[in-house]
Amino acid sequence: MESIGEKIAYLKGLAEGLKVDESTSEGKIIKGILEVLADLSASVSDMEDDMFEMQEVIDEIDEDLAEVEDEIYDECCDCEDEDDVDFYELTCPNCKEKIYIDEDMLEDEELICPNCDEKIELDFDDTCGCCDCGCEEE
Repeated sequence: MESIGEKIAYLKGLAEGLKVDESTSEGKIIKGILEVLADLSASVSDMEDDMFEMQEVIDEIDEDLAEVEDEIYDECCDCEDEDDVDFYELTCPNCKEKIYIDEDMLEDEELICPNCDEKIELDFDDTCGCCDCGCEEE
């Protein structure tokens, strides 16, 4: 497929081959139209080059943003992907030691701290509790 520049060059060649007299009104108009078309073609070509460069930059930014999103959201709780969560961190209200419990232990009626052997009462709220993201468990 011919480019716009090639088509304009062809029209200029036709005008020269037909020996359009540039001293006549019609010849001046044709010459002016061909010059404007050549300028438009150069502008379009420049814009296409700029657009190509911008698309490359946008693609790089998109890749960088995807990496940042992965870093940020991987640091969070993964509430939607519960298969990856094996243990929950809990601070014993009695001895203030951190303990780790799994999902099965959450279902037990009674949870005993392995450090101080005291009963721990769990208070469930609507947030996940692993961070300050405000997400809700489902």
